[in-house]
Amino acid sequence: MSHRPQALHCPAPVADAVFSDPQAALDQVQAIYAAGIAHLRGKLSEFIAGTLPPGRVRACYPVVRVRIDSVVRPDSRLAYGFVAAPGVYETSLTRPELFADYLRAQFQLLLDNHGVALEIGVGEQPIPLHFSFAGKAHVEGHLSLEQRQQLRDIFDLPDLAAMDDGIANGTHETPDGQPMPLALFTAPRIDYSLHRLQHYTGTAPEHFQNFVLFTNYQFYVDEFVRMAHALMNQAATTGTDDDAAYTAFVEPGNFVTHRATAHSPARTEGHASTRLPQMPAYHLTMPNHGGITLVNIGVGPANAKNITDHIAVLRPHAWIMLGHCAGLRNSQRLGDYVLAHGYVREDHVLDEELPLWVPIPPLAEVQQALEGAVADITQLHGYELKRVLRTGTVASTDNRNWELLPYPGPDRRFSQSRAIALDMESATVAANGFRFRVPYGTLLCVSDKPLHGELKLPGMADQFYRQQVEQHLRIGLRAIARLRQQTMGRLHSRKLRSFDEVAFQ
Repeated sequence: MSHRPQALHCPAPVADAVFSDPQAALDQVQAIYAAGIAHLRGKLSEFIAGTLPPGRVRACYPVVRVRIDSVVRPDSRLAYGFVAAPGVYETSLTRPELFADYLRAQFQLLLDNHGVALEIGVGEQPIPLHFSFAGKAHVEGHLSLEQRQQLRDIFDLPDLAAMDDGIANGTHETPDGQPMPLALFTAPRIDYSLHRLQHYTGTAPEHFQNFVLFTNYQFYVDEFVRMAHALMNQAATTGTDDDAAYTAFVEPGNFVTHRATAHSPARTEGHASTRLPQMPAYHLTMPNHGGITLVNIGVGPANAKNITDHIAVLRPHAWIMLGHCAGLRNSQRLGDYVLAHGYVREDHVLDEELPLWVPIPPLAEVQQALEGAVADITQLHGYELKRVLRTGTVASTDNRNWELLPYPGPDRRFSQSRAIALDMESATVAANGFRFRVPYGTLLCVSDKPLHGELKLPGMADQFYRQQVEQHLRIGLRAIARLRQQTMGRLHSRKLRSFDEVAFQ
């Protein structure tokens, strides 16, 4: 007995179109995406009302495609914006309103570097129903138990097989006859991370800024919040690059404080979260997402990998780890700074995606910004700067109580590696930056020296935190101010490119 094919309810068909103007191409992407989202939401409303006709509902992501017949030698100074060999390249796209500036820039680079038209059309990858609400509603909220059970028979749900990181990991193999990838992430992978960001950080992806600070201590968050609120209460009429351009401060729950003006005080919008999420994020915003996001990742490499996996899809300009560490050298003092230029990766959370034989190189632009920021804030320069700052290898471990392992245990390995400090998160943050082509850096502050008998005691720790957290945080903010002055092309280092790198940065 033959089965009749299931009816497929799709948006009105859209023919592929070619564009030589990036804004026109982006407009077409937005039109296709908006039509698909409206279709899914409308059909869900019909389904809830019980009026949906039999069949399957589907809308697919828009795609951008380029056909490269020959590759001219690109500007060797570029870190992205071109493909390595002739062929057909394609990527699916999502949330064009969120990524508008980014997509426009990537489209322009392809046009400039290859001189070929951009083909915009409807791809074959379905948009999962859950991703059609952009975190603003819960699909199951108005469904009966029976309707929930029927949901997967009518709508496309998230497919984990479409969300792997093979492109970023360098393990992706394009099937014969299929286009090669243009970007590190497919649209479903991006949508998945956007939803996870809201869950883990308590703030919408729209609020994330292009420069990200990670910390492993709440003390840094408290100081960041204090500084941000003080800034919001000052009218933005004067100031340095460090503070004049900030326009708002966003806290978990998407609670926004808009900056005071010469004619009105700071005003708030929304409601602060009554319960902090697992890794709360705070955003000091600037126009064009040029501000700073601070995320308290808590303790451990698993958290560090989790949050960087998701923030990477936003394509930040840089991320930097600011936190506390154990000093491993007797010459160090509590409160000294450690600028990592190498990592011993004993955290193990990235062993499958990024084997241990892969080196994680220091990035000169970030290193120089961090060292310069320490000099700016401490007012120590040249040889005197060495009194408070040491550059060297940082070891990261997944064992919070590594000190309790039998001697010589890790002590010998740390000595052989020339490590000068140890923590649990920095190597993961740096390694995932390398993996996802996000410029990275690490500046830690020595808070104890367990190998030399200097452990944190409650009173001593409180005094240390009060003295050092403000200065350390100001150094991080100053480093980002320095990075912000650089162009994107200089900041996204060529060290992060693979042999056949995708065009989108």
